[in-house]
Parts: sequence; structure tokens; C-alpha cells
Amino acid sequence: MTRIVASVTPASAHWDHLTALVIDLAAGQAYDVSSTTHESALAVVSGHVEVKGSGLDHVIVRPSPFTTLADVVYLPPGAPVSISAREDSQITIGQAPASGRFDPRVVATGEMESVIRGGGPARRQVVSTLADPIPAERLIMYEGWVARGSWTGWPPHRHDGVDGSPRLEETYYFRFDRSSGFGFHRNFAPEDHWDETHTLHDQSLVAVPRGYHLCAAGPAANMWLLNFLAGPESDRDRAPHFDPAETWINEDWGAGLLTLPAVLGHRHDA
Repeated sequence: MTRIVASVTPASAHWDHLTALVIDLAAGQAYDVSSTTHESALAVVSGHVEVKGSGLDHVIVRPSPFTTLADVVYLPPGAPVSISAREDSQITIGQAPASGRFDPRVVATGEMESVIRGGGPARRQVVSTLADPIPAERLIMYEGWVARGSWTGWPPHRHDGVDGSPRLEETYYFRFDRSSGFGFHRNFAPEDHWDETHTLHDQSLVAVPRGYHLCAAGPAANMWLLNFLAGPESDRDRAPHFDPAETWINEDWGAGLLTLPAVLGHRHDA
């Protein structure tokens, strides 16, 4: 049956623009997307779905987010579609207010930019599944792949309007390739000593209300994440602001790295 796994809304997050939904569809079930005020972006996490309506008739198959990239669907306001599951599937939908300047479309994987970011223990792959120059009014979407025991979002970055950064609301949705997988997500704002940490499990959805943020995967499971962002249209193509206390690492990810054994001592046999 159709089940809302997790959701973040402007009311629950106390912000203005972004809604994020994670939905399970049983085989044979459908979910209708219809909004006269919001644009929507649909990503398949796993499964086999058919998207019909508003001039679209498209099938998306994705066995696992750890092995396959998948097309995404963009919908302006007033462009309803029905998403039908041909097998048990999980989908995510991001929404934000929009005027309807762009047409419904399928964003093919060949249009998405893939990059390797960071280095050392913070090396990760990021794919721009709905980000500039792929058009939308407010919505942005990324997917990321993080090896077990690694960090992502380092150096910490922010986009809450502080220090000249853009104003973008954001959610993170996490999957792990083992059911026992876990990780951590941190939001913090040093200027007023605000700091919160979330323990992540498979299918955790986390909001970033403000401040710098970063996350890490535990050593026993690889991590996949999906970001939705939304804010003023003028900020959609602007880069975040990075924590100046930590940007030194971009020059040399191996600088000062501790090697083991760090100290030598006498061996004592029992």
C-alpha cells in the first residue's frame, strides 16, 4: 500500500519554501502528484514505476541507489501526473512554490553532471540530478555516494543567508547498503553557539534549518543521500559559504595526518 515514510514541510521545519516526501508504493499502487501552486521533482530511490500525465509517459527502473543512476521527472504547477508502481518501489518528491515558467519534462541521466569532491576521508561522488544548468524555478536536487567510514559535506558549508551565503532550505534523505548501517549529521552555527547532531539510520530524513552542516557514514555500511533544496530563485545557482576555519584542508587533504603507530612503547607479555 501507499505509505509516507518521512516528510518535511514548511510547517514542520518552520521555513518558507521546501517540502520533501519519501513514499513507499506497493506493486499495483499509484500516487498522484497535482499542485496548482508548486513545482515538483520526482526521484525513484528503488523499484519500477510508470509516470503518466501532462504529456509524459515514462518508465523508470532502479534496482538500487547504490548501483544505478535514474532519470528524474520535473513538473511545473498545474501539471498533474500519476506514478504507478509495477513492483514495490520507493520514491521521493520535492516541492516548492513556483509560477510555471518551465514545461513538464524527464531529466535523463546523460544530462546530469557527476563529480568527485573532497579528498582523504571526505572523498565522495555527487551527481547534480536537478541543479543549474538544468532548469527549475526554486528546486534543486543532488544525489551523493559516500564510502563506509567517510565524511561528506567537508569542509562544512552553509546557505542560510549568513556571511553572504544564498538562502536555501535543505533536506537530506539517507539510505545504507546494510540494514544495520548508521551515520551522523551535524548542523551548527558558531555565531550563537547552536549545535545539533542527528543519528542516521536507513531511511532517515533530516532538515537543515540553518548553519553549517556535514555528515558521516559509520565504518560498516556505505551511504547514499539525496538532497532537496529550495529558496529564492535568484539564489538557485549560487555557491554555499564554507567554514573559513576548515577550508585549509582543500590545499592538502593529507596535511598533518596521524600515522600509526603514533607512539612507541614497551611490549609487555602476559
